[in-house]
Amino acid sequence: MPEGIVPELLIVAVFVVLIAIAWIGVRRRPGAPPEIPERPPEEPMGRTVEAEVAPEVEPLAEAPSLRTRLARSRTFLTDRLAQTLGRAPDDETWEDIEATLIQADVGVGFATELADELRAAAREKRATTPDEVRSLLSERLVAGFDGERDRALLFSPDGPTVWLVVGVNGTGKTTTIGKLARDLFLRERSVAVAAADTFRAAADEQLGIWAQRSGAQIVKHQPGADPGAVAFDAYQFARARKIDVLIVDTAGRLHTKTPLMDELAKVRRVLEKEGAVQESLLVIDATAGQNGLVQAREFASATGVTGIVLTKLDGTAKGGIALAIERELGIPIKLIGVGEGIDDLEPFEPKAFVDALLS
Repeated sequence: MPEGIVPELLIVAVFVVLIAIAWIGVRRRPGAPPEIPERPPEEPMGRTVEAEVAPEVEPLAEAPSLRTRLARSRTFLTDRLAQTLGRAPDDETWEDIEATLIQADVGVGFATELADELRAAAREKRATTPDEVRSLLSERLVAGFDGERDRALLFSPDGPTVWLVVGVNGTGKTTTIGKLARDLFLRERSVAVAAADTFRAAADEQLGIWAQRSGAQIVKHQPGADPGAVAFDAYQFARARKIDVLIVDTAGRLHTKTPLMDELAKVRRVLEKEGAVQESLLVIDATAGQNGLVQAREFASATGVTGIVLTKLDGTAKGGIALAIERELGIPIKLIGVGEGIDDLEPFEPKAFVDALLS
């Protein structure tokens, strides 16, 4: 080989090595897009998306008392009752109490019934002071709820537990799902949420944020996809991964000609073909007053509502709608939303609720 060729070959070899090193550095530099692994075979349909579990879930904050959280609702009742009970009870007292209860969204029929019962009890027990009358009113309000009713959320003895969450847009449905997932996470139960509200813009993004905050996984399709298909995939995902609880978000309004109740009933049928639906929770905005009762009637028959979640009780809600719903529909209130924080969801206890409103 001629002597001049050797140095040239060495130069070419060094140049090739430098190019290779530079290429490897580009592949490994921070921020380079990672290689996407193939989907595990147990994930269904190829359209399911799994969000990463949040690495650090927010620590449990010390919660204020229920009385404090219901301050605005309590002020409405206590101010009016203070005016009414500032004198010895007479016929006008009972009329004023009846009017106050109606304004508190108890409902006309039940408010009249309560006022009559209160008048009779005050005469029988010779109650003459404001505290005595207030105590009798508290007893009657607590008795308006079914004290024997089981308000605990139901779980499946085997397979994934399924909770279907329904309600009109704006009631706090997605927020409630995030709070439920958070509570389950703190109880060391694995959770998946299904973004079956495919009609509302950015609904899956909002749910995804709550999923990360609560340590849950999310299953979603493209916007506008069939909600039943999302529910089906989510159930298959939860079963394959042995997830404890699947919470299914649903639409509160449709932009199609399909009636909302028909769509929700279809989602439930899809889930029930795969397994049982343990809870169908209807989320109602307590500030909606009697309109909330109308919503409850509409949803109850279509989705087999098993429990009510009454939200936004920390706002301008009067609180009486809780009694109206249970009395007229016989559906138990299982949870109440008392704030915007991730831990502001509590089991509903009638006596604690009434005491917080009247204290």
